[in-house]
Amino acid sequence: MRCVWAGAAAAVLMASAAGWAETVGDCDHPIEAPLRSRAALVIESRPGEVEITGTDAEVIRVSCTVDHSAQDVELRFSGTPGYGRLNVTSPVRNENLHIKIEVPRKTNLRFHMGAGQVTVDGVAGDKDIDLYAGQITVSTGGGNYKSVDASVDIGDVNASAYGVDKGGFFRSFTKKFEDGEYRLRVHVMTGQIELE
Repeated sequence: MRCVWAGAAAAVLMASAAGWAETVGDCDHPIEAPLRSRAALVIESRPGEVEITGTDAEVIRVSCTVDHSAQDVELRFSGTPGYGRLNVTSPVRNENLHIKIEVPRKTNLRFHMGAGQVTVDGVAGDKDIDLYAGQITVSTGGGNYKSVDASVDIGDVNASAYGVDKGGFFRSFTKKFEDGEYRLRVHVMTGQIELE
């Protein structure tokens, strides 16, 4: 029993020593926090249009615009410079919500949103992107992927970077590369995937 408590205490000390922090904002108050290159980032967002862009800075910057009630959209980032979690929430339905997320060029992303559109550009790293309905666009140029897996239950998979164009029910595309470094997995239940 003492080992369990010692392990729990060590975990708490490591989290506080590693600089676990939380930053909160809204559409009127963008947020910025340290996030180093090659960090892991988990993003959960309410429906909207999300643009994720790679930059040379070792920070995450998040801003948004909405037609009304800018304070109703909460931007909450928590984590350390090596691992972060971003949650975009709102108690009300937001009209024309646009979220801009800037991350280090080399960031491992995991993204989930119920419905909307997500675009990822200029980000090298593992990507796991999931939507129930909408469109995913990923710029894969120079992505150095070990594996690419794209699938839709109903819709289109357009992977011009790999010469693939499929539409209909339960469409998927998988490709493996021997000398790649990263994994790309994208899935939409109903909608469209673009790999450029």
